[in-house]
Amino acid sequence: MKSNPGRILAWGFLIIFLLVTIFPFYWMVRTAITPAADLYNDSSSLLPDQPTLINFARVLGLTTEAEARAAGGSGARLDFSRYLLNSVIYCGLIAGVQTLLCSMAGYAFARLRFPGRDLTFTLLVSALMVPPIFTLLPNFVLVKQLGWINTMAGMVAPTILMTPFAVFFLRQFFLSLPREVEEAATLDGVGPWGMFWRVAMPMSRGPLITIGLTTTVWAWKDFLWPLLVGRGEEHRLVTVALGVFLQQSPNTQPDWTGLMAASTLSVLPVLLLLVVLGKRLVQSLSFTGGK
Repeated sequence: MKSNPGRILAWGFLIIFLLVTIFPFYWMVRTAITPAADLYNDSSSLLPDQPTLINFARVLGLTTEAEARAAGGSGARLDFSRYLLNSVIYCGLIAGVQTLLCSMAGYAFARLRFPGRDLTFTLLVSALMVPPIFTLLPNFVLVKQLGWINTMAGMVAPTILMTPFAVFFLRQFFLSLPREVEEAATLDGVGPWGMFWRVAMPMSRGPLITIGLTTTVWAWKDFLWPLLVGRGEEHRLVTVALGVFLQQSPNTQPDWTGLMAASTLSVLPVLLLLVVLGKRLVQSLSFTGGK
């Protein structure tokens, strides 16, 4: 087979783009396994001369304070298991409830007829043009008046019900479903609720996994709102804990090796989720005929 110059150029551009994309993650891992004393000595090499796992051990609290300071750390620790559990609960609640409710709303806008449907959908989509920072203060005041500061309910309240993009995305997919299948189900006596659960939902696994994944990734990296509402350590998320860990380091020389070790650990759950569900997403899209 003859080489196609266009194909070679496209593959070369793709490889370069991939390397540029993953290089920050690689450098984060490289810094995490570098001894603090060697961080600035061999900063130009792609691999540390003496890789170590002590940075992971000390941020997980598996070393004494003296051992952590001897390894170049500040003595600060992370209750990583608690913060990880908080992040999992936070992301699980938002992704699960939001995907379910947005799928209901999307199906209603796509298939049901009710007064004001088009106007309501237009107003909903127009909310995409409102920057999230504009709703930060009203949401905070409302959560404070409800007494939900430093609670998981207050942390998930602004986004657990729905997002305009998810409703729009799922509505567009439901509009593409063949009506013949629904008409056949109607002849069998299936009502709107049964149509949604028994017909639309099984055919929508690909889009539902897509929304669930994107919502999980967005919630996992959320920082500002959990920082404002989840002030106490019992509800602190991993992203907020990383900022607190950095603040506990000396101002003259931040604990970069410890911070990168903690950041690497915080990325692993989402990376594992993407690897596991990414394959199921491709299979679901193939099953539903998506491309």
